[in-house]
Amino acid sequence: GQFVPDDLKARLDEVTEAFDRYSDNSFFKDELDYYFKHYTGRPNPIFFCANLSERLGGAKIYLKREDLNHLGAHKINNTLGQCLLAKRMGKKRIVAETGAGQHGVATAATAALLGLECTVYMGAEDMKRQRLNVIRMEMLGAKVVPALSGQRTLKEAVDEALAAWIANPDTFYVLGSAVGPHPYPTMVRHFQAVIGCEAREQMLAECGKLPVAAFACVGGGSNAIGLFAGFVDDADVRLIGVEPAGRGLTYGDHAASLCKGEPGVMHGFHSYMIKDEKGEPGAVYSISAGLDYPSVGPEHSYLKDIGRAEYVSVTDKEAVDAFFLLSRTEGIIPALESSHALAQAVKVAPTLPKDAALLVCLSGRGDKDVEQMEAFLESAK
Repeated sequence: GQFVPDDLKARLDEVTEAFDRYSDNSFFKDELDYYFKHYTGRPNPIFFCANLSERLGGAKIYLKREDLNHLGAHKINNTLGQCLLAKRMGKKRIVAETGAGQHGVATAATAALLGLECTVYMGAEDMKRQRLNVIRMEMLGAKVVPALSGQRTLKEAVDEALAAWIANPDTFYVLGSAVGPHPYPTMVRHFQAVIGCEAREQMLAECGKLPVAAFACVGGGSNAIGLFAGFVDDADVRLIGVEPAGRGLTYGDHAASLCKGEPGVMHGFHSYMIKDEKGEPGAVYSISAGLDYPSVGPEHSYLKDIGRAEYVSVTDKEAVDAFFLLSRTEGIIPALESSHALAQAVKVAPTLPKDAALLVCLSGRGDKDVEQMEAFLESAK
């Protein structure tokens, strides 16, 4: 839906018309596929975690290696698509929001590639947690603007990016997750569906069958909706989204919108959300800067309500344990976001037979989290 004022609806309709015109255009798709192959490095592989699977017993765990994309995360899939669309629309300037910084880095890089001016809004708290990505964005030529209101995290970055977009008609808003008013959830799913489409073919080629379950972390939900897109029509594949339980499932200590939220409207869309006592977007927390958002993409809400996908939550500690488990068994350092999905797969694998396969979307690599993990370990001492 579009729960927005009339002036913003006109801007959204302009984007919708362009997306409808170009998304299935052969020249547009060829250009996007060119950049996927030669710039992003797609297709990225799936990887069988032999050491981890043997250690856990039970099902085999496979990773969809979005961490191997150029810039180290799945976000580039979407920024390439949206920035190519912006060029088709004749826009010269783009704005974006970012939480952990991966979408901001991908937007900045794509803007540099395509000759677009770029401004990224990032919560001041997230800028402290993800200083490395702030530097990367600035190196790529983007202006990074701190969001200083509220909790100074992702929600406030979206607020300020939306305001900047409304104020500048020559600007295109590159929204990073599967949230916001139509057409953004549809666009993000369209550009991220490459994850699931590739993974489905790769699992059949590698295993001769589909996984019994596909896992992805869920903040706004872009990597998850991209993975699920490849398997949503396969009724025998469980779709499992993993939200951040943070310090525990009490108000203010988590960001598990689907597990603990209720329907509401924010940022122009209707979905499950965490609310305060006044019914406004509530306080949220996660160790992962990419997951602390008080709502979730509306398609995830739909998949939950019809029973096609299931949503669970894991704590900071469980995610950190999974972070180190993968690092020390397979030599792959995952993003803290992705570690949430891995943590749930680690719980499920021992309950299944050894001929079963589980697929985890490794949505990004953990370079950005090294300083934060160092501080976490120091505090744990």
